[in-house]
Amino acid sequence: MVSTARQQNSDSKLDALLAKIHGLSDGAASQPPPLVPESSSPPKVDSAGVARPPDGGQSPASAPAQPSRPAVAFNFEPSRDEPWRPGEIRSLSESRISETLLEQITMRYLLNAGEADGRAIADQLQLPFRLVEPGLNRMKMEQTVAYRSSTATGDYLYILTESGRDLARRYVEDCTYYGACPVLLSEYVASVKHQTVEGQRPQKADLLRAFSDLLINPRMLERLGPAINSGRGMFLFGYPGNGKTSIAERVTSAFGKYIWIPRSIFVDGEIMRVYDPMNHELAMPESGGGLLSDSAFDKRWVRIKRPTIVAGGELTMDMLEVKRNPESNISEASMQLKSNCGTLVIDDFGRQRMRVDELLNRWIVPLEKRYDYLNMASGKKIQVPFDQLVIFSTNLEPKDLVDDAFLRRIPYKIEVTNPAEADFRKLFEIMCKVTKIPYKPEPIDYLIKKHYLPVNRPFRNCQPRDLLLQVRNYCMYHGKPIELCNEYFDFAVDNYFSVM
Repeated sequence: MVSTARQQNSDSKLDALLAKIHGLSDGAASQPPPLVPESSSPPKVDSAGVARPPDGGQSPASAPAQPSRPAVAFNFEPSRDEPWRPGEIRSLSESRISETLLEQITMRYLLNAGEADGRAIADQLQLPFRLVEPGLNRMKMEQTVAYRSSTATGDYLYILTESGRDLARRYVEDCTYYGACPVLLSEYVASVKHQTVEGQRPQKADLLRAFSDLLINPRMLERLGPAINSGRGMFLFGYPGNGKTSIAERVTSAFGKYIWIPRSIFVDGEIMRVYDPMNHELAMPESGGGLLSDSAFDKRWVRIKRPTIVAGGELTMDMLEVKRNPESNISEASMQLKSNCGTLVIDDFGRQRMRVDELLNRWIVPLEKRYDYLNMASGKKIQVPFDQLVIFSTNLEPKDLVDDAFLRRIPYKIEVTNPAEADFRKLFEIMCKVTKIPYKPEPIDYLIKKHYLPVNRPFRNCQPRDLLLQVRNYCMYHGKPIELCNEYFDFAVDNYFSVM
């Protein structure tokens, strides 16, 4: 039985190797030879960025009528933590990549870099060299690039010719982008369906893991669970200082770990950046070698941790729309598009620079339909997924902020209440470990009996941390041992609650 299993495993690996070799040879064979073009007329580029021949016939880069769907990576096993991975590109025609677009990006790159070898250009485009090389040969035939020298690896060092520089400058006037080859919008839409937050369905064990560093009342966890499991919107409301933002920021950890997003998207002649290092945490898979490596994927995509994007009082209407840089003519994706397949937190809801009714009118349909419409700089309106868990966190009463029509589209309204006295004491014990102050229960008893119960002061989840930090700073300033004592708590309370 053991030998049979080993034989089957060996046969499956051999079949996988042959399939990949066949795919590589097919991809290389599908490329046109780097000779003189059949027609002197330049190919036309349609609205999807696909090259078509001048006579209207079919070309190797022509697109099918149905929307493009990104391939799944070779030898990849989907999991909850990573439900999808983009497959390697086998040919330009299969991926509907415009050769004209590749030429423009390549020439902009060479204009900026001065010179580069073929593999460096392929790395810049994030494409396999075997797909970039025919285009470089064609540009050499057209005398827009030239060889400066050869390399030890059998490659060439490319530079722009004089006519190539003139053409590259004209390309830069239209757009300065020279990064990775962009992905089609239809491919991005299909990728979101593979990685949708609604398909995660986290359970109690996932929530306990996500909130392991927080002290949450079991009743609160029971209310949060179904809301997070639904993948729809929720309101978190209650008094300030009880951890609404801390809860919202940890919700994403209950979902799977990773998603793949494109570095940029091509939309009818416009390039829109999606990957944002300020909001996305890169988590690329470990690289492996060999033809049977599980790490083979389309390098135009990046793997990130499921995003958690937080917008507070700085939120404006402009952040919800596509923004185009007038100098570079490169567009930037909207905030909600960057949060797809993750969590979008609107913190301090009701205190934004934009009016509440403006935000509600903008999102009332996307929250229900799960798709959004964005306006490109060209005037074109595109439909994109609205696939994230939206959390509105506020200190105000939700019914005083929004009307019933909007509340209906936010199915879960959860109040984050004040902690009980037992939880309040437990928080001091936890935070003493964090602040490295030796825990003693007697000063905590004194604090509660002297400064809370007589004046009916409500407990807040943030107060143990804040008071302990005041005690620590007081001891460090006076050069005293860092410890808990009644005198130090009197000082901390006088400072902390002086205007509260």
